[in-house]
Amino acid sequence: MCGRFSMAIDAEQLALDFRISHVPENWKKRYNVTPSQWIATVPFIDKPEIVFMRWGLVPFWAKDPAIGNQLINARAETVAEKSSFKASFKNKRCLILANGFYEWKKEPGSKRSIPYYFSLKSGDAFAFAGLWDDWEATALVSEPGLPGVTSCTIITTEANALVRPVHSRMPVVLTKDVMWNWLKSGSEAEKLAMLQPLDPDLMIAWQVGHDVNNPVIDNESLIKPRENNFKQRKLL
Repeated sequence: MCGRFSMAIDAEQLALDFRISHVPENWKKRYNVTPSQWIATVPFIDKPEIVFMRWGLVPFWAKDPAIGNQLINARAETVAEKSSFKASFKNKRCLILANGFYEWKKEPGSKRSIPYYFSLKSGDAFAFAGLWDDWEATALVSEPGLPGVTSCTIITTEANALVRPVHSRMPVVLTKDVMWNWLKSGSEAEKLAMLQPLDPDLMIAWQVGHDVNNPVIDNESLIKPRENNFKQRKLL
């Protein structure tokens, strides 16, 4: 799964890599993005503007918006058929802006899992393949009068060779040369074909400190390497 990522992108890079003509004045780098927070997305190819959505998809038909807490990820293998995601997969795909993500590895004899940070070797920003939906309270909702919400989810796929020693799943990473194809019209088969693990040779990873476990901490220190990297630890 993908339960934590970074959105530490300069405004200049944001405008260039994502074709954003107007960067929000309150834009700031994020190093510890967690579920239920508002995250930056680009849902429309003909109007590439940032739309902030809540992380955790609430399908339009949901009776209770709390379902979003369980839908922070969508599996690529079932995204076209599962009721929670199939309508969004067909008509409401989005780019979720990022420049890295975290996964945790369980070590024998240790009480705590060890966090690792994954990013592109190039240092470029990228996008997760995402889905979004609009939800509005109706008479069917247990608490009528609740405000509506626009929310999203990150699609995951099987891990590549770099991520696999840490976790069996990874988010679908779309580099800037292919990301816009995710928003274009196309067949179901074409979109499913995009949901593959990224080439591990394009990625880099290293161990980071346990401060990332605390959602209150959100600064650059979270992504600084700790101890040895993957090759030194002989995990590859």
